Amino acid sequence: MVQLGRHYGQGPASLAEIATEEDLPRAYLEQLVVGLRDADLVVSTRGAHGGYELARPPADITMGDVLRALEGPIAPMICASEDPEHENTCGRSSGCTVNVLWVRVRDAVVGALDSMTVADLVPPPATPSLIQPTPLHGALTPS
Repeated sequence: MVQLGRHYGQGPASLAEIATEEDLPRAYLEQLVVGLRDADLVVSTRGAHGGYELARPPADITMGDVLRALEGPIAPMICASEDPEHENTCGRSSGCTVNVLWVRVRDAVVGALDSMTVADLVPPPATPSLIQPTPLHGALTPS
């Protein structure tokens, strides 16, 4: 997603290109884009200049959106899932004292993921240095 964020506004990026840039197997990326496409986070374009691109601006896609698309509801333990049906998974959830801890952990993770966007992870484009080199004096330069 960060690579697609870097390419945002420049047209589709091929999975082969992303695989090379990230040193990941293309087959692995092919598996990931299925979930991302199903969640309407990426769109695909077929053809010679096809590939994938973000469906929305990078600032509008949270890392929570990405993780949920790839992994499902965020849950440090099955009994502390974001899924409202999680109480049906364990009949002890409503009276379990440890469940409070797992819900707090989940909420902290969710807060961190939902507060960070793809744009936050895209490094700004390199800008030329405004610092001028200091001339060397001494043995290496003529007096």
